[in-house]
Amino acid sequence: MTTAVPESRIPEAVHRRRWAILGALMLSLLIVVLDNSILNVAIKTISTPAPTGLGATQSELEWAINAYTLVFAGLLFTAGLLGDRLGRKKVLLGGLLVFGIGSALAASSGSPGQLIAFRALMGLGAAFVMPATLAVLMNVFEREEQPKAIGIWAGGVGLAIAIGPITGGVLLDHFWWGSVFLINVPIVILALGLMLWLVPDSRDPRPGRVDPVGVVLSVIGLVLLVYGIIKGGELADFTDATVLATIGAGLAVLVAFVVFEKRSDHPSLDVTYFKNKVFSAAMAAIALTFFALMGVTFFSVFYTQSVRGYSPLQTGLLMLPLAAAQLIFAPRARLVVDRFGNKATTTGGMVLIAAMLAAFATLDRDTPIWLLEVIFFLMGTGMAHIMTPTSVVIMQALPREKAGSASALSNTFRQVGGALGIAVLGSVLSAAYRSGIDGKLGLVPANLRDTAGESIEATLGIAAKLGPRGESLIGPANDAFLHAMHVTALCGAGVAVVGAVVVALFLPGRPTEPQPGREEQELVAAGE
Repeated sequence: MTTAVPESRIPEAVHRRRWAILGALMLSLLIVVLDNSILNVAIKTISTPAPTGLGATQSELEWAINAYTLVFAGLLFTAGLLGDRLGRKKVLLGGLLVFGIGSALAASSGSPGQLIAFRALMGLGAAFVMPATLAVLMNVFEREEQPKAIGIWAGGVGLAIAIGPITGGVLLDHFWWGSVFLINVPIVILALGLMLWLVPDSRDPRPGRVDPVGVVLSVIGLVLLVYGIIKGGELADFTDATVLATIGAGLAVLVAFVVFEKRSDHPSLDVTYFKNKVFSAAMAAIALTFFALMGVTFFSVFYTQSVRGYSPLQTGLLMLPLAAAQLIFAPRARLVVDRFGNKATTTGGMVLIAAMLAAFATLDRDTPIWLLEVIFFLMGTGMAHIMTPTSVVIMQALPREKAGSASALSNTFRQVGGALGIAVLGSVLSAAYRSGIDGKLGLVPANLRDTAGESIEATLGIAAKLGPRGESLIGPANDAFLHAMHVTALCGAGVAVVGAVVVALFLPGRPTEPQPGREEQELVAAGE
C-alpha cells in the first residue's frame, strides 16, 4: 500500500526513463561542481602577475571563490521556491543559460575585480541549477529508490571533483587561465539539449510566495560576515575596529533575517523545519563537512604547487584519490546505513575527516607524497559516508511537493559552510603566515613589505623580482606557510570534531525506525 500512491503520481513514461533523466541531471550538476574544483587548481596561476595570470592577492582569490558561493547560497532559497512555483525544468534551463554566459564572460576577465563580478553571475545561474536537479530527482524516483538515486547523485559530485582538477591542469598546461571557465560553455550547451529532450517538468501545486526581503537580508548578512572574516585574515588582526564592526553587522543582519522569516507567512527559509533535531543535525553535518573540506582544498593547492613544486596538472592528479573515494563509496553508503544506521555511519565519517585534517599538521616539505594521497583518499571516504545519508534524511523529511525547498536548504547549508570554511580557514592561514614571515622581510623594500606578507605567492613573487638576493626568502616563506597550514588544519579538525558530536547526539540510529521521517512530515504539514 505504501508504494501505490507514489506510483500513481509518476507517469509510466517518466518512470521508464528515470535513469536517463538522472544522467542528464548529473551533467548539470557536473558543471556547477566542476567549476569550483577547476578553479582550486587555477588559484596559483590567477595569482601570478600578468600576462600569465591576473596578479590577484590572496583576499581577491578568496573573493573570486566566495563571490560565486555567496550569490549561490543567498539565492538558493528563492531559486527553490521559484522552481516549485514556475516549474523545475524551466528554472533549470534558465539557470544553465545564465551559468554559461557568466562562464564565457569570466574567461575574458581583464582584472581580479571583473573576475569576481562574473563569478557572481555564474553563482546566480548555479543557484537555479543545483536545487532543481535534486528536486527533479525526487519527482521521478519512487521513495524506495530515492536513497540509491541520491547516492549516485552524490557520487556525481565525486566525479566532478575528480575531473575538475585534472581538466584544469591540462587546460593550464596548454592554454591561458581563462580556459578553465570557457570549458563550461560546451558542457552547458550539451546539458541544455538533454534537458529539453529528457526531463519532465514538475511543480508544487501549492507553492509559497517569493520572499524578497528575506533574500536581501540573507545576502547582505552573509556578505558582511564573510567580508569581515576575510579582512581580519588580510590584516592578521581580528580585533581591528573595522573587522569587528563588519562581522558584528553581518551577524546582526542574519539574526534579523531569522526573526523576519519566523514571523513571515511566506518565508524563503521556514525555520520551523529546524525544530526537528534530526533535520537540524543533518544540516549541521553538511555545513561543517564543507567548512572543513573547502578550507583544506584552498591551502592544499598552495602546499602542492608553491612548497612542493608540482604543476597544476600534477596537483589535479594528486587530488584524484579524494574524488575517487567519493565516487566509489557514495553510491554504496546506503548499504552501510542499512547495516549500522545513520548515526554510526555519519559519525564515523566525521571522525575520519577530523583525523585526516589533523594528519595535515604532520606534512612537511619532504614528506613522502604517498602519505598525502592516503589522507585525500580517506577524506573522500569519510565525506561519502556523510553526504549520502544526510541528503536522504533531509530530502525524505519533507513531502515530495517541497523537494525544491528541501534541496535548496541542503545546498544552501553546504555552500554557506564552504564559503565560511574558505573565509575562516583562509583567514587563519593568512594571519598565521603573516605572523611567521613578518620578521624575515628585512631584504624587501619597505613599501612592498605589507604586500609581501599577504601570502606565500606574494612573498615568492617579490623574491623573484629581487633576483639572487631574494633566494634567501624562499626557505623562510616555505617554513612560514607550513606552520600556517598546520595551524589551519588543526582548526579544521576541531570543526569536524564538533560535527561528529552533533550527529552522534541527534541523528537517528537504524533506518528501520520509521518515526523520524513521519514526524518531520507532520511537522512540515503543521508549519504550513
